[in-house]
Amino acid sequence: MCRWLAYLGNPIYLEELIYKPKYSLIEQSLAARTSETVTNGDGFGVGWYGSRATPGVYRNIRPAWNDTNLKDLAAQIASPLFLAHVRAATSTAVQQTNCHPFRYGKWLFVHNGVIENFQDIKRDLVFGIDPKLYPAIEGSTDSEIMFYLALTFGLVENPIEALEMMVGFIERISQDNWKSSSIQMTLGISEGTRLIAVRYSTIGRSRTLYYSKNWRACEELNPECNIFSENARLVVSEPLTDLTDDWEEVPESTAIVIHPDSMVMQSFQPRSL
Repeated sequence: MCRWLAYLGNPIYLEELIYKPKYSLIEQSLAARTSETVTNGDGFGVGWYGSRATPGVYRNIRPAWNDTNLKDLAAQIASPLFLAHVRAATSTAVQQTNCHPFRYGKWLFVHNGVIENFQDIKRDLVFGIDPKLYPAIEGSTDSEIMFYLALTFGLVENPIEALEMMVGFIERISQDNWKSSSIQMTLGISEGTRLIAVRYSTIGRSRTLYYSKNWRACEELNPECNIFSENARLVVSEPLTDLTDDWEEVPESTAIVIHPDSMVMQSFQPRSL
């Protein structure tokens, strides 16, 4: 599957997390330690927030470790909130429009996981998307369909409830089609002021997801240079350093919402429409 990270805190250069740590996202694209797929070389993307309302996005189908433009951009762009993703394709094409993060307005969305039997139920899922949103869909992945279903169900107004409705809808469509399909997901989402992350699986064996309990986990990434503020937080598919007490695994069926001055954790349960 894929690997992703999300950061919120004081502005830092993207390279501090994408390139410099011992187990950076670039290293995870070559040799992930806790992933179903060791190599994640089917494209990558990064989305960052700056001084404008709409976040910037850079995506490419090349392996992340082999893109010199990404290296240059990561060394020059500083941001207080960004999401980055390296992709291992499942049943859809390797193309730029299938690379994460997906963007709609000021919202960014990354996903690790899969909707089983997606191609069999894709048509019914797409019919659940608001017709006004449908033209904005560019790719062919289950991840992008999940994003636009969540937008349809009110992501902008109530993110957690909309995500629960999205999952409930997908599971119901699977059952209606006599499929024993399950959804696997860790999600990273933002609109520029907070980070939202979710870990959920229909079968209760979700992909890994961790968060930094405090700023010390960030400081471990670069002990010789104290660049992180005390409110800096990270959410990652797998830790960027050796696992220490400063990293905590997100529990099954859990959502976390991180603001600059707080973090809230809550149960995540699919909702019926």
